[in-house]
Amino acid sequence: MTDIATRRATFRTLHADGCFILPNPWDAGSAKRLERLGFKALASSSSAAAWTLGLTDHEITIEQILDHLTRLCAATDLPVNADFESGFADTPEGVAANVTRAIGTGISGLSIEDQWNDGLYPLDAALERLAAARAAIDASGEDVILVARTEAYLNGINNVDFVIERLTAFAGAGADCLFAPGMTNLQEIAATVTAVAPKPVNVLIMNPEMRVADLAAAGVRRISVGGALAAAAWRGFDMAAAALAEQIA
Repeated sequence: MTDIATRRATFRTLHADGCFILPNPWDAGSAKRLERLGFKALASSSSAAAWTLGLTDHEITIEQILDHLTRLCAATDLPVNADFESGFADTPEGVAANVTRAIGTGISGLSIEDQWNDGLYPLDAALERLAAARAAIDASGEDVILVARTEAYLNGINNVDFVIERLTAFAGAGADCLFAPGMTNLQEIAATVTAVAPKPVNVLIMNPEMRVADLAAAGVRRISVGGALAAAAWRGFDMAAAALAEQIA
């Protein structure tokens, strides 16, 4: 197995230039399959992890996510980026403590989002929480990438200026990479890349019209798919199981 420090250094290098795809496994088996296909890094999906436990998105607990991340990191030699939701804590101090625990699972990156109940944290509160995550990573002495996410588009705030304001502030608070899942317009994506440069941007593929080559040309550094691979696998399971169930006398 490749040691953790090497994985983290590799992940840092991937963020320096170019564009790479960061697919999202949902268990050890899917992580191993993605590694065999030649991907350079992986990312967890909290929704996909929840589905493996019979839960819905955002129902997974801190203990369950830490167990999930430990299993993913043990299953592959590739760097793993953690979908860490909003830090699984109400306070900045709690976020910091949980980030420290997440680093111990062997992850090479970690995302913190600004989701709060059915909306977003006020910007000052989101910045405090992100700063706490940054401080926890720095205190650990480990080279873990900090990704800052705004869930604006996923909450119906389809305003690129709002998103850029948040992501720019997050970059200033110490985020290494910026992410606004739900953004699909190529011009808005390119504007976001320019606004936060030289910090890299992650984009989530949301539909078949979003092409890797186009996103790379717009300056996107990393491209992920969230729970899409897991959802596709579950759809196949449901179809096969339904066909079997139809044969019950």
